[in-house]
Amino acid sequence: MKKILSIIILFFFSSCYQNERDCKSFKVGKFYSETIINEVVYKSNFYRTENLQIETYENQIDSSEVRWINDCEVIFKTINPKRMAEKKDIHLKILTTTDSSYTFEYSYVGEVKKQRGTAYKLTNP
Repeated sequence: MKKILSIIILFFFSSCYQNERDCKSFKVGKFYSETIINEVVYKSNFYRTENLQIETYENQIDSSEVRWINDCEVIFKTINPKRMAEKKDIHLKILTTTDSSYTFEYSYVGEVKKQRGTAYKLTNP
C-alpha cells in the first residue's frame, strides 16, 4: 500500500510541473545569443520587430522576415539570400524563459536535427 501511495504522490507532483514560458516578452527587442555546436560557441547580436530580424554575426549583417506561428514558435526567412543554405527557412521554438532570457531550439524547416541556444534580452523595444 505504501508503494502505491508513493507512486501516486510522485506522479501527482511530477505531472503538475511545467516549464514557465512567457514568450510574448521576447517577440521584439534587442538580444544577444549563444549557441554551442561541436564544442564551439557561436555568438550573435540581433534586433527583432514583429516582422523583421536584423542579426550581426562575425561582422556580417543578415536580415530575415519574421513569421510567428504562435507566441513561442517563429519562422525566419532570409531576405536576399546569397547562398543555397540561406534560402532555407529556419524554425525556432522557445523552450523556457526567465525574466531576461530564453532557451530555444532551432532547425531548418523540415529537418530533424535541432540545435539549442540561449538568447538574452538587452533592452526593451
